[in-house]
Amino acid sequence: MYFRISRATATVGVMSAYLYAATRTPFGRFNGALAGVRPDDLAAAAITSTLADVPGLDPAAIDDVVWGNANGAGEENRNVGRMAALLAGLPVSVPGTTVNRLCGSSLDAAMTASRTIECGDAEVVLTGGVESMTRAPWVLPKSAKPFPVGDVTAVSTTLGWRLVNPRMPKEWTVSLGEANERLRERFGISRERQDEFAARSHQLADLAWESGFYDGLVVPVEGVDLTRDEGIRAGSTPEVLAGLKPVFRTPEQGGTITAGNASPLNDGASAVLLGSEKAAATIGADPIARIAGRGVMALEPQAFGYAPVEAANRALARAGIGWDQVGAVELNEAFAVQSLACLDAWKIDPAIVNQKGGAIAIGHPLGASGGRVLATLAKVLRVTKQRYGVAAICIGVGQGLAVVLENCGVTEAGK
Repeated sequence: MYFRISRATATVGVMSAYLYAATRTPFGRFNGALAGVRPDDLAAAAITSTLADVPGLDPAAIDDVVWGNANGAGEENRNVGRMAALLAGLPVSVPGTTVNRLCGSSLDAAMTASRTIECGDAEVVLTGGVESMTRAPWVLPKSAKPFPVGDVTAVSTTLGWRLVNPRMPKEWTVSLGEANERLRERFGISRERQDEFAARSHQLADLAWESGFYDGLVVPVEGVDLTRDEGIRAGSTPEVLAGLKPVFRTPEQGGTITAGNASPLNDGASAVLLGSEKAAATIGADPIARIAGRGVMALEPQAFGYAPVEAANRALARAGIGWDQVGAVELNEAFAVQSLACLDAWKIDPAIVNQKGGAIAIGHPLGASGGRVLATLAKVLRVTKQRYGVAAICIGVGQGLAVVLENCGVTEAGK
């Protein structure tokens, strides 16, 4: 015996999750201004600044902390979500967990938290992510036998494949750069387009900082003299970037990806406070945006840069809207080439994408980037008075995530 539940019946009483507050630290360059700050302290700083935006919220009312981190091998190894909550002074009764979906970790954290709220298991969840790529340690694999003869190689955990299982097919485990050179070949994306896209990222990021867009959204870390993202080069032009040499292939091999049209290594943290609609009374603030749809996609590991395409399409379908209703997109710029491949596939106006700069300029501290794109999207929607936006990110080992936000300040009648 079973019961058939109609679609209309199944949706009755379904709750939504809302974004109430979000801040982040400035993103520091590798070995830059934030190099001396532990990742758990960076995470605590993001938590503190976000909760400062909602002074009416009793921290004891936070049901859970869901935190993203891509490394987990260094100073953040002991469940950094829980550690950061304690370091930020939250009551010991507030639990915390850490999720790892590599570059998408903090967006995954927000998606997980939003589901928890929607199913009624929580009212208020603090999410975010952190990465110190500078402080990522070298690791020594344990030997199969004690006291081996010979040298042992320390492996960097900063970025990319390490300690690879020999059963993995070789084409899956190429470097991130080589994977995107192959993507470039597949879609015929020129070096010129990549450099133009990268220069635009720097120019828009600088303009956004100069215009005050990031005021309040980015909060300095106490004791560190860094007030804005450290990697932005205001004078970047396609012509300047064209002078850089390819990194992963030689020019003779057709190499196009350079240090200028790919995201750098960075340190930083982001935090996003989510809650139910009725949690507004507990938080003491009105919601900013609603989580309207989520999408996840996986494909061949070496094609990871293209995974956001279907992830975003799925998120839009679950939100019940199409690309024609999207007014803003925040796509994490791991590489210019993969960003362009996604934009071409979506057939959207490039002008609505990363209007305040992207990761090529701002930086990409892996575990923190998902929270950054989500928070930036919420503010862009509010400033531009657009109703719907998409935050998306590509993820190593062949995955992509996307979230659709609905601006709480724009009604259907008003758009």
